[in-house]
Amino acid sequence: MVIEQIKTEVYFMSIKDILEKNSKAKKKANAKKTAKNIAIGAGIGSAIGVAAGMLLAPDSGKNTRAQIAKGAKNSVEAVKNTVVKAKTKISSLKNDSTESKSDDSSDVETKE
Repeated sequence: MVIEQIKTEVYFMSIKDILEKNSKAKKKANAKKTAKNIAIGAGIGSAIGVAAGMLLAPDSGKNTRAQIAKGAKNSVEAVKNTVVKAKTKISSLKNDSTESKSDDSSDVETKE
C-alpha cells in the first residue's frame, strides 16, 4: 500500500515537472518573439523619424536631399545593427533553451 502511494506521488511529481518545463519553454519563446518585435520596431521607428526630421526641417532643396540621402544611409546601418543585435539575442536564448533541454533530459528517469 505504501509503495503504491509512493509510486503515485512520484508520477504526479513528474507531471508537475513536465508542466513547469513547458511553462519555461513558453516564456522563452515569448522572450524571443518580444526581442524580435522590439528590433523591428526600433528599425522602423528610426527610419520614420529620420525621414520626418529631414522633410520638416527648413533648408534648401539641395541640402535637404543630401541630408535625406545621408539619413537613409545611416538608417540602413542602424537597422542592420539592430537586426544583428536581435539575431545575437535570439541565438543566445535559443542556445540557453537547448542547453536547458539537454540538462533536463539527463534528469528524466524511465519508468517501468
